[in-house]
Amino acid sequence: MANVSPTRGDIGSHPDVSEMRARYARMLGGRDVALVDGPVFLLGLYCAVSPWILHYTTSQPDLVPHNLIVGIAIGLLALGFTRAPERMYGLSWAFCAVGLWMIVSPWIVGDSPDAGVILNNVIIGALALVLGLMCTATAAKSTPRT
Repeated sequence: MANVSPTRGDIGSHPDVSEMRARYARMLGGRDVALVDGPVFLLGLYCAVSPWILHYTTSQPDLVPHNLIVGIAIGLLALGFTRAPERMYGLSWAFCAVGLWMIVSPWIVGDSPDAGVILNNVIIGALALVLGLMCTATAAKSTPRT
């Protein structure tokens, strides 16, 4: 009978060990932003529906489609970060710009916004800015320097 008992040894002597390690490093290398994908998507979802949650559809009619479009854009960025993070890292700075835009948009797009509308957009913008900076820092850390 053949010896079929499992033996656990060092795979360092395997002829393809360097190739397996390189492949494993490539697979994990592009997924550093994965921790941020979910919160970015949820932020985009909340941004899109916030006019109806906070009931400012009648008092700020111009901000309703604005927040809807920006929320959809944030959600699409999150899906892009999930689907192709190595290609989307460059848009991390754009996500920071979206955050800054959300902070100032109540005064530019809105018409005499009240404190609730201002606070809502400032919180969305600040979170987008922080998450964008996290994506940018992660991208800078994981990009190999030549």
